[in-house]
Amino acid sequence: MRYKVCGRQYRNDKCLVCGFDNPLSLGLDFWQLENGELAAYAVCREEHQSYPGRTHGGIISALLDEVIGRAVCIAEPECWGVTVELNVKFKRPVPLNERLLIVGRITRNRSRMFEGSGEIYDADGLLLAEATGSYMKLPADKIVHTEDPAGPVNAMNWRQLDDPAPEYIDLPY
Repeated sequence: MRYKVCGRQYRNDKCLVCGFDNPLSLGLDFWQLENGELAAYAVCREEHQSYPGRTHGGIISALLDEVIGRAVCIAEPECWGVTVELNVKFKRPVPLNERLLIVGRITRNRSRMFEGSGEIYDADGLLLAEATGSYMKLPADKIVHTEDPAGPVNAMNWRQLDDPAPEYIDLPY
């Protein structure tokens, strides 16, 4: 199915998954879709490998954790997801140097906690990995302790880059 991109989420300078100023970062942009899901494209590189040609399971877990944990920001922009539990199923090897699609969504949303699920697909729409997780909702000032007078969001250096956004993202389901 094809879904319209409705928004872009902020990125952090040093994050392993979305960092724009971290040489080891995957540099993901996260796109909010009209169906309420969150999507990103990734290309894992050699520095993200375990066995030659395969992405490390920790990197796969980080991608899924990030896309599920961020999905709550679509409905609650001031809320951040802090991982309580993450269960990952590795279905097939995740290749290096190939474009991947990562998708996440909220499956249960309560006042202080939420649950979600996510998947990683290859360019042909083949399911490579999937996860479910539970997250605590916290505002930025409860996560980041800073002396920055502008506050914790400023201290996290969250911003959007000027890269063009895709108009649509095709999901394999």
